[in-house]
Parts: sequence; C-alpha cells; structure tokens
Amino acid sequence: MEKVNIAERFDRFSQRWQPKIAGELNDSYVKLVKLEGEFVWHKHDAEDELFLVVKGTLRMKVRRTSAAQENATTREEEFVINPGEFLIVPRGTEHLPIADEEVHVVLLEPKSTLNTGDVRNERTVEQLEWV
Repeated sequence: MEKVNIAERFDRFSQRWQPKIAGELNDSYVKLVKLEGEFVWHKHDAEDELFLVVKGTLRMKVRRTSAAQENATTREEEFVINPGEFLIVPRGTEHLPIADEEVHVVLLEPKSTLNTGDVRNERTVEQLEWV
C-alpha cells in the first residue's frame, strides 16, 4: 500500500499529452497527465475514460451521432471541466480534449486504453512510464 501525493507526482514531469501511471486499481490504471493545447479527435471502442481535473480548465468536445441510420446526423457538444470536477467519456464516443492553459488531469481507465484510441500518430504513447 502506498499513499500518493498528486501534486508531488505532477511535479516529477513536465511533458504534455504523455500520461504517466501513478497507481493500479483492479484492471485499471490511475494516470496523471499534463495537457496544453489541442489533442486529436479519437475514440476508444472498448473503454470508458474518467477525466478528473486537478488544476486548470479542460474543454472536452464530443461528437454524437443520431440513432437514425438513414438520416444519421452528427452534432458536436462541448463540456467545460473545472478543478474538482470530472467527466466520464463513454466508450465509442469521439472526443477532443482542449486545454487553453496547462491543465493537470487524473485519468482512471482500463490498462488497455491507448491515449490516442483509434488514432495512431506522433502523440501515441505505446509504453507508459510510472511516476
């Protein structure tokens, strides 16, 4: 058992958009990540994600497609997550995190979750580091 000081763990790294593992819970990781700027639109087909904002303000854009197959329409929504608030992005939901300033986020997600979901690019972190 280990007590974790979240602020101290955030002080251990400076990289943006590169989640670090701070703990394990069942089949999930507790991850810490610093965000700044705009990420990429992506989704996770098999995993839900919890974004808990510790510092700063995170904007989360999501795309929702209507259920009607013939006339399916997609609309965008935006959520603003302030310190002390969290948002759960359900599996299969296309989303785009945006941080207009440096934002510190605690993520709770299954160990199988890739940070860029169904997109692979220069921001994809294949091998996570512990912090």
